[in-house]
Order: sequence, then C-alpha cells, then structure tokens
Amino acid sequence: MHKDNWDDLRYVLSVAQTGSVSAAARELGVNHATVLRRVAAFEERYGVTVFDRTSTGYSVPRERARLIDAVREVEAAHLAVVRAIAGSRAPLSGAVKITSTDTFCVSVLPRVLARVRAGAPGLRIDLLSSNAHVDLARIEAEITVRPAMALSPELIGEAAAELGFGVYVPAMVPDSQSWLGLSGALSRTPVAEWLRQSIAESAFVGAADSFVVLREMVAAGLGRAVMPRVLGDHDPRLMHLPDAMPEFLVPVWVASHADLADAPRLAAVRARLAEALCADAPRLRGA
Repeated sequence: MHKDNWDDLRYVLSVAQTGSVSAAARELGVNHATVLRRVAAFEERYGVTVFDRTSTGYSVPRERARLIDAVREVEAAHLAVVRAIAGSRAPLSGAVKITSTDTFCVSVLPRVLARVRAGAPGLRIDLLSSNAHVDLARIEAEITVRPAMALSPELIGEAAAELGFGVYVPAMVPDSQSWLGLSGALSRTPVAEWLRQSIAESAFVGAADSFVVLREMVAAGLGRAVMPRVLGDHDPRLMHLPDAMPEFLVPVWVASHADLADAPRLAAVRARLAEALCADAPRLRGA
C-alpha cells in the first residue's frame, strides 16, 4: 500500500463521522481545502466514490458502509500501536498528558503535580482542562483525574480521594433565594440530578457549564449554587450553607485507558498522583 494511505484514510473517516468537510477540517486541525484534496486523492487512487455530496453535507451510501467500517478497524489498529509505543517509554521521563476538569486544573492539580514532578526532572506534564469526556483511546490524554461515581468500562484506575460538594451564597447577599444551575456536561452529573429533584425549576435564574464560572457568578451576587467545596470553602466572597444539602461525596479517579494501564511510566505517574491526592483528601472533602 502507498505510504500515505493511512493519512488519506484519516480524512475519509473524519468526513464520514462528522458529515461535512468543514467539521472534519476543524476536528483534524487543517483547512477545508486539505480535507477535500485528501478525500479526492483516496477516491482517485482506488477508483471509488466514497460519499454522496448533497447540499446538506456528505453522507456514506449503504454500499460503502463496509468500507468505512474497515477504515475504523485500521484506525483502531493504528491507535493500539501508538498506545503500545507510548506505554513502553521509560518510567518518569518524557511527556505525560493528563486531563481533568477545570475545577481540578485550577484549584487542585497544580500543587499536586508539583509534588509528582519533584525528583523527576525528566518528566514533562501537559495538563488538559475539559469538563467533557476526553477520548483516551485516541491519545488525547494518557491519564485522567476525574470525579465520577464509577469509571467508564474502557478505563482502569483507582479512586484516590473523594470530592465534597456544598451550597454557597454570595457573602454580600446571604439571604438570596435564587438558584444557579448546571448546564452542558455538568448537567449529566449526580449533583445536577440532586438539584433537579430538590429545587423547583422556577427558582433558577441562570446556569453554567463550569463550576469555576459558577463560583464567579455566585460571587457577583447572582444567586446560590452547588459547587465543590475545594472551590468554595476558601473564597471570602462566598458563604457556605452547611445544612442546605446532605453530605455529597463523589470519588476522584486516577485512570488510564486499558491499553495503557500497565505501562510502567504511566503506572508510576498514576501512583504518585494518587498519593498526592490522598494527602489532599481533607481539603477535597471539605474539612
């Protein structure tokens, strides 16, 4: 096969999955013309037309569905090789990509990672902040630190601590009865479910898809909200209402994709992360 075939396959698969050239270009980080050129190169090389072009986008005709399935299998095999290479590197050296929520990236992980890196001068840590699910299968990150009631099936790791939640009001408006809710990825969390069951819809005057943003909204006097205690307890602009909700604790997981879990380098970093988070347990729970 031609040495550039995998690159062309990536472009074909991205268009098939997103349904448009523009969306594929954004996903791949290239321009519109590059995607068109790569798809055309693939079709010309093999003498096939992969997509039906319409005014609403690109679609895969039924007779080409098996082709796209085969491309997905090639991608899975390619990613497995990349993960195996990443996992074989020497422990505590090289770059490690860690993903977590904005709450952890702002208020927890900087000092935790300083401890992890102490004594490992060859270790580089790239911290990726996202409240949405990051696909570790695609090597977008190698380790995730994430509060969740349970790990996804494709991940292997351990619960290193617990994250406590509480209700906070603006210190300047302590009797505020207006509520701020959770949107985006946070709307699918257990905390959001508690809010839906406990607070009348009419009480909500706004929402945010980030606890860090929510903290700033509360501090500005917009209303009360539930947030991690590690964010609210030490902010003088907020007042904690200890009896406003029952104790709410969510496990904090340190995990990797199953294909990477046994890699010595990542196992060593995860162990140090778990140890440092355990030492921070009282602050994470809300002492």
